[in-house]
Amino acid sequence: YRRLRSKQTRLSEFNQTEIKAMLGSYTKVLFVRDPFHRLIATFLQGMGISPSFSSFVQEVLDSGMQHGSPAWKPLVSLCRPCLIQYDYVVMFGFLRQELGHLLRRAGLPAGGLLPELTDSQVQWTYRWLSEQMFSELSAQQKKQLSRFYRWDLAAFPFSSSFLSE
Repeated sequence: YRRLRSKQTRLSEFNQTEIKAMLGSYTKVLFVRDPFHRLIATFLQGMGISPSFSSFVQEVLDSGMQHGSPAWKPLVSLCRPCLIQYDYVVMFGFLRQELGHLLRRAGLPAGGLLPELTDSQVQWTYRWLSEQMFSELSAQQKKQLSRFYRWDLAAFPFSSSFLSE
């Protein structure tokens, strides 16, 4: 596909026949992360200008789906998992075991290619951060966030997400 050579070609720029042929010729991997953890990471990286997590969340909710940043938009609006049949869905927090499996399935040696990942420490840290940040939010913000990310929560197994509770 000649048009693939440009850096910013979007899938929507191709016709249905081209899209089907392209998607059928690739191994499609989707990396997913709990939407609440994505919000926390975005806030901690300073992508929002808010002084508090609660005010940052309010900015996210006010921006909505149309004007939101890809850093916090729901995954289903970015990756279209209902339209694209992904070969693998890799969950953040289980990267070491899932990437190893993915590399072995691709016929690559998993041992030497993987960076040192400490999934259990990451999970514990995000659990603690989630508790702290979630407690800053009003009941209305919690409800609005759960609604904002409802399709992500339905599409992916984020059963331990604070937004699922």
